[in-house]
Amino acid sequence: MPGQLKEVRNRIKSVQSTQQITKAMKMVSAAKLRRAQDSILQLRPYARKLQDMLSNIVSNAEGGDGGLHLAAERPIERVLLIVITSDRGLCGAYNANIQKLAKATIDAHYTDAHRKGQVTIWGIGKKGAEFFAKKGYQVDTAYRDIFLQLSFTAVQACAQAAVQAFMERRFDVVELVYSEFRNAATQRFAVERFLPIPKAAPDARKKGQKYDFLFEPDRDQLIAELMPKILNTQLYKSVLDAHASEHGARMTAMDKATENANEMLKSLKITYNSARQAAITTELTEIVSGAAALQG
Repeated sequence: MPGQLKEVRNRIKSVQSTQQITKAMKMVSAAKLRRAQDSILQLRPYARKLQDMLSNIVSNAEGGDGGLHLAAERPIERVLLIVITSDRGLCGAYNANIQKLAKATIDAHYTDAHRKGQVTIWGIGKKGAEFFAKKGYQVDTAYRDIFLQLSFTAVQACAQAAVQAFMERRFDVVELVYSEFRNAATQRFAVERFLPIPKAAPDARKKGQKYDFLFEPDRDQLIAELMPKILNTQLYKSVLDAHASEHGARMTAMDKATENANEMLKSLKITYNSARQAAITTELTEIVSGAAALQG
């Protein structure tokens, strides 16, 4: 019985230590989430308006002219997926959901390309890069450590490399797989076309309507200048979305872990008190029995 009490006490101490760690991690993630959330909420309206403008220009431009080579559709043989995950774990199913979505996208749309070894993964974040490398995919880790010093310049380098690879026909399509931040407890896992630049959705434009854009200076020159800048912003928005989603997922996971530790502590304390009560009852019974034997 004393051995059992000691074991339960040790387990209680262990759970209390773990609970302190999860509480601290929750507080750290909450502080980081606040900054990350402010960044994405400030950028998102600007990035969406730029993306809508670019999609409308592409949709209403005459095919093949205006320097719209980044919007040119061609048969898909070589595929690039930019998969944005986190560098660290302990954030629930956040990384697993992104990895699962990326794999499902390949299986659903790029099976032939994958069978021929023509699907490449650019992993932003260590978890995704390590996962797909273990699964035997072609993984480029050049941009894996972007989250170590997250900045527009670092993301811009990745976006420009993807644009250059598309223009050189090393890839026929580029997709982004990431998590869109909604709130601390909710993320939307999304696959988004990066290149070729997608046209505006039919329901986003009235039938037969053509947007009349005025270009100053020359139209071709302006579009050629705007396209890469808008693509840089689009990728940066996705990275900031993923960054905020990661901290939200980690904060939620650590909050749940703290609650589970509380429940476990309650159960262990009940077990400890029951064992202690049983030990005291046994000792009293032995004392009473011994006294009765001496009197007898």
